[in-house]
Amino acid sequence: MPDLVPVRRAILSVSDKTGLVDFGARLARAGVELVSTGGTARALREAGLAVRDVAELTGYPEMMDGRVKTLHPGVHGGILADRSKPDHVDALSAQGIGAIDLVIVNLYPFEATVASGADEPTTVENIDIGGPAMIRAAAKNHAHVGVVVDVEDYGPVADEIERTGGLGHATRRRLAADAFARTGAYDAAISTWFASRLGDKAPRRATLAGDRAQVLRYGENPHQTAGFYHSGPPRPGVATARQVQGKELSYNNLNDTNAAFELVAEFDSGRPAVAIIKHANPCGVAVGDDLAAAHAAALRCDPVSAFGGVIAVNRTLDAVAAEAIVKVFTEVVIAPDADEGALEVFSRKKNLRLLLAGGLPDPAAPGVVVTPVAGGFLRQSRDAARVGPQDLKVVTKRAPTDDEVRDLVFAFRVAKHVKSNAIVYAREEATVGIGAGQMSRLDSSRIAARKAEDAAVEAGLDHPLTEGSVVASDAFFPFADGMMAAVAAGARAVIQPGGSIRDDEVIAAADAAGVAMVFTGVRHFRH
Repeated sequence: MPDLVPVRRAILSVSDKTGLVDFGARLARAGVELVSTGGTARALREAGLAVRDVAELTGYPEMMDGRVKTLHPGVHGGILADRSKPDHVDALSAQGIGAIDLVIVNLYPFEATVASGADEPTTVENIDIGGPAMIRAAAKNHAHVGVVVDVEDYGPVADEIERTGGLGHATRRRLAADAFARTGAYDAAISTWFASRLGDKAPRRATLAGDRAQVLRYGENPHQTAGFYHSGPPRPGVATARQVQGKELSYNNLNDTNAAFELVAEFDSGRPAVAIIKHANPCGVAVGDDLAAAHAAALRCDPVSAFGGVIAVNRTLDAVAAEAIVKVFTEVVIAPDADEGALEVFSRKKNLRLLLAGGLPDPAAPGVVVTPVAGGFLRQSRDAARVGPQDLKVVTKRAPTDDEVRDLVFAFRVAKHVKSNAIVYAREEATVGIGAGQMSRLDSSRIAARKAEDAAVEAGLDHPLTEGSVVASDAFFPFADGMMAAVAAGARAVIQPGGSIRDDEVIAAADAAGVAMVFTGVRHFRH
């Protein structure tokens, strides 16, 4: 395999014309002949560059609305010929095919077309055929051909050609790897779209693809490597957010920030809401008349754990809320937006990362969650279920009051975002105790109550925060003990999915204690 391959002829066929003219001009000045198609050729000619039409190589015009233009031996023979084999070189000569040394292609915007909500015929027309064929041909023959699929590579490739007259082996190999990854991701997007149209809940073949947004310093721990990738139709959040200030985000920062923003989005149609997250679990969530009030209520739940946490809000940040937030050491703040007063407040804390996402993610939107296992991965739809007052089934003699119903729905929405087994106490649309990730639901109840006692001491109160609260469980109570631990802590109403073989025992215990209980029929395990 030759180290340096001279670049004398390049074929360009791009949908995204960003940087095209400058790149083409640099190639032309380096003595590279430009061959192009349709709109790409037109853009280059309008810039005053000499361009040969692909039709001159193939002897055929573009046809069928552009569906057929490069699918011809005059193109693919020039790309695929192994220049180290005399018979390949002889075949080029015999058929009058000129070698192609560089292929520059970016594909029809299929992903953007899907994201725009286009109809099926429009989406199908944006499935590129000739482009992937040329990319794969050039990448396969990277021993002799360079291939460029990303606009970001235009500058480095032009630099190398101007400096050396060609492309080195290391460059061609890297470009080939990127090219195969691009066509793989493109095909993944197409197959995913087809699966969604067919309503296929578990397609025969599943693929995972993304575009790298950031190389991270390390993963969850310093000995792990990591990167941040964008994939699929964008939802407002960490993938769309603009980082206004602060240090580079780490793997754990991104994970916690995503968890916080997804949680606070559950309250998009209500009043201002604040969620404080630590290690992917909420340590305080509240709704208030304004963001500052919501933050104060959320912080009251577990002020110790909130230190060094991540804060998400569901409204434009204002200066009053910003002043409250910066009083406690916080790693990241994410919001749909921030006003000038808030930006000025945060600017005093240079290391605090501030992300503005431009909106809230729809908690009911479909999506896919992937979990690696040895030898494969698990794939499931995201938990897009939402429980409202209309979904509650009263199963006890006492029905909850209107205020309790409001708090029960609030607590259950928070429980959806707490690691199982999850227990959430709430009062006046604010969490007052959270138990997460325990092997026993009884232990989660006890831990949440103990944390509430600690928070009460911190606040100088002489009664536990859980007194007069409601309690939510992400799954059914298999025994009455977990629920009774919550009742002992002061809970007066309970929300849970139901479905245990001992539901009657749990209901009887609730009736004996005089508490109200509702079933949702929806479980929110989060492992």
